[in-house]
Amino acid sequence: MASKGDLTKARLAASMLELIQTSGYSGTGLNAVIEHAGAPKGSVYFHFPDGKEGLGVAAVDLAAQQFQALITEAATSGAGAAQTARTVIETLAAIVGDSDYRLGCPVSVVTLEMGAESERLRQACATAFESWITPTAALLEAGGATVEEARPLATVIVSTIEGAVIVSRAMRSVQPLISAADVVAGLIEQRLTAGGVR
Repeated sequence: MASKGDLTKARLAASMLELIQTSGYSGTGLNAVIEHAGAPKGSVYFHFPDGKEGLGVAAVDLAAQQFQALITEAATSGAGAAQTARTVIETLAAIVGDSDYRLGCPVSVVTLEMGAESERLRQACATAFESWITPTAALLEAGGATVEEARPLATVIVSTIEGAVIVSRAMRSVQPLISAADVVAGLIEQRLTAGGVR
């Protein structure tokens, strides 16, 4: 069972994650995180002695875990790589649309804002993207893609999803994500069929 301290730490990371999505990394202050989390004032520096940067890393790690769980859950349906990718993207489209286009990918937000400013945050973002590329590549391999083909294709898929989230938020329309779902699913089917696997 998690301790009170562990719960507070997790709550702070979750609040940081949510606020990054709506206000950006630079626009999220520690006082706002404390208020959003309903945490004691001193708790941020107790749990994150390095302050905002450490809290940002924890938020990126949490985002990585959440999206990785989404991929894993979609893959358990046994519907195949193309349908799994479609399910993941359509789920993201629903999240973005239901939030009135306020929520997006916090990892891309932190990468764009802080990738050149903080090596620690850049590395956390790179690790997050890798944690999505790796299971996607494994899913493609399970569908019949070669090891050499799976990783580049998985990288393109994750990159396409990231771009589609940003364009959907800018246009206030889920259509870019729906289009991405169609293109990604079609690309997977084409590659796997070309490899002799349906």
